[in-house]
Amino acid sequence: MTEQLFEIKNLKKTFGNHTVLKDISFNIEKEEIISIIGSSGSGKSTLLRCLNLLEEPTGGEIIYQGSNILDPKFDLNHYRAKVGMVFQSFNLFNNLSVLNNCIIPQESVLKRDHAAAKDTAIQNLQSVGMEQFLEAKPAQLSGGQKQRVAIARAVSMNPDVLLFDEPTSALDPEMVDDVLEAMKKLAEIGLTMVIVSHEMQFVRDISNEILFMDDGVILEHGNSSDIFEHPKEERTKEFLKRYLNR
Repeated sequence: MTEQLFEIKNLKKTFGNHTVLKDISFNIEKEEIISIIGSSGSGKSTLLRCLNLLEEPTGGEIIYQGSNILDPKFDLNHYRAKVGMVFQSFNLFNNLSVLNNCIIPQESVLKRDHAAAKDTAIQNLQSVGMEQFLEAKPAQLSGGQKQRVAIARAVSMNPDVLLFDEPTSALDPEMVDDVLEAMKKLAEIGLTMVIVSHEMQFVRDISNEILFMDDGVILEHGNSSDIFEHPKEERTKEFLKRYLNR
């Protein structure tokens, strides 16, 4: 039996007079991989930023394990520790080594003791192939290496769900595969993930559910076969033609 982590209900987000998200509703189950696809400006990244409250929704509800995270009484510090995010631009601490980038957030947020935090960090850096760079600073790394460190850091926090906001968009093409491979390993161990990506073959291979967004709404959703082989909406078909040889 699946365990529901999130229920997103009628979510809306406006910036001034511009409505970016219009009545978004979907669920996230434990160990599920959800990919969000769509053209630039369709609302994908804003949706992710609302899920971890980097942006405050204008309306609707985000129910996490039975509680509305938008309730003023909700414990946001606990929530933010359980919802990790991997950004396009890595967001590493440039003055810290690779190892300390993964240790210090555990100590400060989770109050994990140093030895346990170090063990966790090394284990997760090994899993993304970065164990030989423990003492390196971010400036000494390639973009793909930085992103793999960012993934290891996020996983070290033992999140309930990990959000990926176009994690390969800032990378040179030859670096993309290493990052996607690291994400596939997370899927294999059962980490719940919500991924915004333009890597269509990767999305097709990894996702349990795919949401196609257009102009602030979820225009179509389903499994890989539904979306890639039997899309119903013309906008979905037009979008996929740009990325796939159909």
